Amino acid sequence: MKRAILILSVLAAANLAGATEKPNVLVILADDMGWSDLGSQGSEIATPNLDRLAAAGVGFRQFYNAARCCPTRASLLTGLYPHQAGIGEMVVDRPGPEKGPYQGYLNNTCTTLAEALKPAGYRSYQSGKWHVGEFRPQWPVDRGFDHAYGLISGGMNYYDIRKCKSPGLKRVFARDGERIVPEADGFYATEAFTTAATGFLGDHRKEHAGKPWFLYLAYTAPHWPLHAPEEIVKKYEARYRAGWQPVREARHRKQLELGVIPAGTPLSPPDGADWDKLPEGKRVEMIRKMAVYAAMMEVMDANIGRLLASLEKAGELENTLVVFLSDNGACSEGGPTGANMRPDLTGPIGTVDSYHNYGQSWSNVSNTPFRRHKAHTHEGGIRTPCIVHWPAGLKVKAGSRVEAVGHVIDLMPTLCEIAGAKPPEGLPGKSLLPVLRGGEGGPRTLGWEHFGAAAWRDGDLKLVRKNAKAAWELYNVAKDPCEMSDLAVAEKEKAAAMAAAWERWAKEVGVRLK
Repeated sequence: MKRAILILSVLAAANLAGATEKPNVLVILADDMGWSDLGSQGSEIATPNLDRLAAAGVGFRQFYNAARCCPTRASLLTGLYPHQAGIGEMVVDRPGPEKGPYQGYLNNTCTTLAEALKPAGYRSYQSGKWHVGEFRPQWPVDRGFDHAYGLISGGMNYYDIRKCKSPGLKRVFARDGERIVPEADGFYATEAFTTAATGFLGDHRKEHAGKPWFLYLAYTAPHWPLHAPEEIVKKYEARYRAGWQPVREARHRKQLELGVIPAGTPLSPPDGADWDKLPEGKRVEMIRKMAVYAAMMEVMDANIGRLLASLEKAGELENTLVVFLSDNGACSEGGPTGANMRPDLTGPIGTVDSYHNYGQSWSNVSNTPFRRHKAHTHEGGIRTPCIVHWPAGLKVKAGSRVEAVGHVIDLMPTLCEIAGAKPPEGLPGKSLLPVLRGGEGGPRTLGWEHFGAAAWRDGDLKLVRKNAKAAWELYNVAKDPCEMSDLAVAEKEKAAAMAAAWERWAKEVGVRLK
């Protein structure tokens, strides 16, 4: 009897220790992935590992990014709006003194997640795409990360960094604080980033056992150029032979069945080329492009599965907070049928000697059911899938989808609260931990601006414009998430009040008003 009581006491103490142990934190960021590109979001693409995370975790129906790659990364890392962090537009490829909201790299007044978590006992690691500072001391190891590997710059050739997006533009790749050029033989960026990430965590277990870790894994997939292993590409070519609209309609139906979007949500009008009017050769090319894109998604998912399996083997998955999201909506660059962004590379699409994107028509599919694309502030540009998986800490029913509004600026206060770290003062976001424990999110006011595209969300109402010269549009995104019924004329006074509120916000964060 005494032995049984002793065993129960030991187990109780172990459970209590496990319950109070600081969680590890894994943030995974996809690049240019649309709202509907995951199987759990309605897609026909095979993403079983992310689907399992969603089934065992929680998904946000209304989670937002900052419309484009580097502004979103700036907000994710600092908890600030992009202009406040120094990246109001894009990064710069030249060094220089700080120049405020548009300097093109993280400023010295902001605090990164790695810097904020360090006093709470965390070791921090980064693998993948950085894109918030091209020069030292702007790299991950300069901003709180203990080790880092990957692309300092924007997009790159997945097979050979020396073949970048234009012949005269160099891409910076680094391990910790040193520039390197990865060996092209056998290199594929998605796999290399995962290998580095698993290596960092393996070393952490040996050298810092008992210490919590933060890993920021930022894939370049599925950002163009379209590059993927041929054996996976072949699996998808038959699926896209009927063109984009049937795929888009099928995704919409599945989204309604899964509850990804509210019942009765219509599909926004097509925003691409007429498939039936394309020459046969162009159709073959477009089928190939989407097949490569799908393969890139599948490879990313498989690599996420590889990382999760390593966590499970190490007994860490239960108490690791995993957050997965995309930096913006799918990309429409290249026009309705895309383009070869390096005409001097004439190899088959998907190979090292090609540099294509898939264009606006397929981007419209990826962003199903929403309007517009990357760099726009309509829902297709800024709404992202967000999956949170944390078996030891979530108090929400597994597989549920919450209605609470979230934004990438919320990650800093959320992760700091969970980690027991002190967040920087004056952050515009809020902790989502109460939502992850079953609470309500409450109404939000949020702002966006990127090259004149702008938006202001106040509760269920959203004011949005395509560019600085366009008229403001007004939508009730709770009732009309696809932004199809403009209320700006009928609700003229409300639209004017929201426009004034947006302008006040814009001045506060440092937007360059046109």
